[in-house]
Amino acid sequence: MSLVRDMSLAEAGRLKIDWAGRYMPVLAALREEFIREKPFKGLTVALSIHLEAKTACLALLLKDGGAEVSVTGCNPLSTQDDVCAGLASRGVSVFAMHGVGPEEYDAHLDMTLECRPHVLLDDGGDLIAHLHGPAAHLGDRLIGGTEETTTGVHRLRLRAAQDALKYPMVAVNDARCKHLFDNVYGTGQSTMDAIAHTTNLLLAGRRVVVAGYGFCGRGIAMRAHGLGAHVAVTEIDPVKALEATMDGFEVKTMDEAAPWGELFITVTGCKDVIVKRHFDVMRDGAVLSNAGHFDVEVNVEELRAAAKSVKPLRKDAVGYEMPDGRTLCLLAEGRLVNLAAGNGHPVEIMDMSFGVQALALRYMAQHGKTLAPGVHDIPKELDDRVAVLKLAAQGLKVDTLTQEQERYLNTF
Repeated sequence: MSLVRDMSLAEAGRLKIDWAGRYMPVLAALREEFIREKPFKGLTVALSIHLEAKTACLALLLKDGGAEVSVTGCNPLSTQDDVCAGLASRGVSVFAMHGVGPEEYDAHLDMTLECRPHVLLDDGGDLIAHLHGPAAHLGDRLIGGTEETTTGVHRLRLRAAQDALKYPMVAVNDARCKHLFDNVYGTGQSTMDAIAHTTNLLLAGRRVVVAGYGFCGRGIAMRAHGLGAHVAVTEIDPVKALEATMDGFEVKTMDEAAPWGELFITVTGCKDVIVKRHFDVMRDGAVLSNAGHFDVEVNVEELRAAAKSVKPLRKDAVGYEMPDGRTLCLLAEGRLVNLAAGNGHPVEIMDMSFGVQALALRYMAQHGKTLAPGVHDIPKELDDRVAVLKLAAQGLKVDTLTQEQERYLNTF
């Protein structure tokens, strides 16, 4: 059973899924293993994640591994209806539609959990939130799960610190093969690609403000600089600000950056990064975008209240005309711009992230009953396995230590 917008889109969705699969050698290698071993036989797996072609490849891998798979989106604007139909046509239960409101979004989360999952994959923490609230009764079989993104891991750690996390969860976001590549290179390329495609504006010579210099922020700053932009970084962490300046970027407060910048990209995971006092001093034509998980970093309510009129400018771009005649342009309603107005991370990047996810889900299925409730690191050997598979797909190898070298490194 599935609930998707239009099953007639299935063929278009299958083409997208098959295209992504051609460039995911890590998942291809794991598929052979999963088909042979069936590590999820007899288990149900629930996923809440950005529903596009790469995600579909992961869901199908889990199905090939014997799982009964139910999936929903983790952001209404990142859900692609054709991919939902294509995935549903291949035997996965899908409960998602592009552009739904908050009530429908929550209902889709609950429908996904009605499979009473043994293992789950969360992206942002909404499934876990429901299992600790209105859908608590649907967690009676849950062994544990994995969390994909920085925001979700942060929410899990807050819950665990208050002894309010009932299940073991693996912080996949913290795996090296995830955050060193997905967050830096994936977010960097996909964010700049989405902004360039949506606006059709030149990046070279443009004043770009990147709010936040974590792994995602530094990837965006790097790519913007590579396209010829003048980049300024805002931060609350003095060490990260120091890193940014030594990486060659200007460091400003948002109050300083607001009248200076022409393109703003928030990627902090916090709310109210750009608010009314910043809107009041921005240049005419300034473009506002967000690459953080939730649509709270640019305060859209204050922007709307400050504007005398609001009108669409082009697809995924809305103009807010201020009383003094300036117009500020907001992309993708302030939601995750690289997915809400783009195609998300490059396929090869998500091959690594989803390779980590697949191995972490298998680990949880096999060992979760021995883990205490809380946030757990992914075992190093799983992280390394993905790196080895990726290198092998590129025809590359690494050196190995001799016994003498191992003795040297283990002797004090």
